[in-house]
Amino acid sequence: MRGFNLPANFHDDPETLLRKRRVCTVSSSAMQPASESTVPAPTAPIAMAKTLRDYSTPAVANVPTGPAVNMGNKSFEIHTGLISMVQASQFCGLPSEDANAHLQNFLELCDAIVIKDVMQNSIKLRLFPFSLAGKAKQLFYKNKEVVDTWEKCSATFLAKFFPMSRTSAPRGKISNFQQSSLESILEAWERLQEYIQACPHHGMEDWLVL
Repeated sequence: MRGFNLPANFHDDPETLLRKRRVCTVSSSAMQPASESTVPAPTAPIAMAKTLRDYSTPAVANVPTGPAVNMGNKSFEIHTGLISMVQASQFCGLPSEDANAHLQNFLELCDAIVIKDVMQNSIKLRLFPFSLAGKAKQLFYKNKEVVDTWEKCSATFLAKFFPMSRTSAPRGKISNFQQSSLESILEAWERLQEYIQACPHHGMEDWLVL
C-alpha cells in the first residue's frame, strides 16, 4: 500500500500466521510433563467419644475380687465341696455376730484341709473371702492390698470387727466374775470359760482369772 508506513511485524497473509501459532502452542503443550496427581494423606481414625451409657454401665475390670494369693511355683485347686462348707457359716459384719468365734470355726475347718506341697496359710487366704458376706466382704475387698498374707488378713479382720470397744465388756465379766448363789461350781466354771472363749485376748494372768 502506498502512502502508509507499515509496522515491522506486518504480515500480508494473517491466516497463515495464525495457523503457525496454533501449531506451536499445541506442540509446546504436548512437551510439558503431565502434572502429578496428588493423593490426599490418610486421616487418623477419629476416636469415638464415650456416651453417658458407657459411664453408667459397670465394667468387669471394676468388679472387686479377693486378694491375690502368692502360690509360688505351685498351683492348687479348691474343690467346690470345701467352698460350700466355708459358705455354710458366713460372717456379715452385723453387731450381733462374733468375729472371734467365726475365725475359730474357720480355722478348725482349714486345719482339716491338706493339699500336697501347699502351705496352710495359702489355703486359708484363698478360702477366707468365701466365709464373708455383705458388708464384711465389701470391706475386705476394699483392703485387699493390705491383706495379701494370712497374718495380715486375720489381724485386719479382728481389728475391724472385734475392736477394743467390744473387748471391754467381756474383759470386765472375766475380771469381776463371781459364782451366783443359784449355780454349782461346775456351772460357774463353765460360764467363766465361755467368757474367756469370747475374749481370749483378755491379757490377764491365769492366777488373776482364777
